[in-house]
Amino acid sequence: MIQELVMAAAGAGAAAAVYVGAAARVVKQYERGVVFRFGRLRDDIRSPGFTMIVPLVERLHKVNMQIVTMPVPAQEGITRDNVTVRVDAVVYFKVVDAADALVRVEDYKFAVSQMAQTSLRSIIGKSDLDDLLSNREKLNQGLELMLDSPAMGWGVAIDRVEIKDVSLPETMKRSMARQAEADRERRARVINADAELQASKKLSEAAGVMSDQPAALQLRLLQTVMAVSAEKNSTLVLPIPVELLRFLERATPGAEQVPSSAAAPTPPPPLSEAYLQGRAAAEEAIEDLTGSSVEPTHREPDH
Repeated sequence: MIQELVMAAAGAGAAAAVYVGAAARVVKQYERGVVFRFGRLRDDIRSPGFTMIVPLVERLHKVNMQIVTMPVPAQEGITRDNVTVRVDAVVYFKVVDAADALVRVEDYKFAVSQMAQTSLRSIIGKSDLDDLLSNREKLNQGLELMLDSPAMGWGVAIDRVEIKDVSLPETMKRSMARQAEADRERRARVINADAELQASKKLSEAAGVMSDQPAALQLRLLQTVMAVSAEKNSTLVLPIPVELLRFLERATPGAEQVPSSAAAPTPPPPLSEAYLQGRAAAEEAIEDLTGSSVEPTHREPDH
């Protein structure tokens, strides 16, 4: 009798262990459990931890609630300004309602992937090339809005969408490089012209100061000589400005100011000593000839 009771207790314990093993489930922290009883959805969503279900009656589906990173395959399209490009992106999303993610859509990951590809092609056709290259933040927001609207009905929330890369044809790359080079050259010329304008204004102001103080011109000339001589040149060409000559002329004592309207008479060139000696010898010869000449005799007429 006792042996039968022991065997019955052992059989009940084994059956209970088998039942517990079949009914026990563990839901991880990043998961939620959705229970179906005879194919009907139960309202209670199992939270993380240990839980029990009825074997052969209920079935537990675990849904990952982590953020999923899904790359979008590169999509080729034509922009609004008729440029062929290839654009790929990446989508970050997560499940916010585990029951809707299982019931409302067959495979929510595949559905989000297909919706992301179609939305990306639509964005390419509505955008210009400059927007794809420089205004990606606005396009990312547009993609996020296009994906978030249908995804909310699937129990999925779009966290963010990023355009990862834009591939251009080689001909377009060369054209853009030439355009960028021409633009930089234009800006360089404008900067040089602006520098010349500023330098001319400063030189004009310096000329006004030097005209008021002529000694400043001489000091500037000496500075130029020092700068050139520092390079140890064997030959030094020193230009003498006209203003310096005028300054030295005014600084010379006894110099008379000659009005610019009346030109000063040019002094005759000095006579050389050989010329003076030759002239004196010629005058003496002329005197000898005139002094030794015989006066003509006058004959008296015969009476």
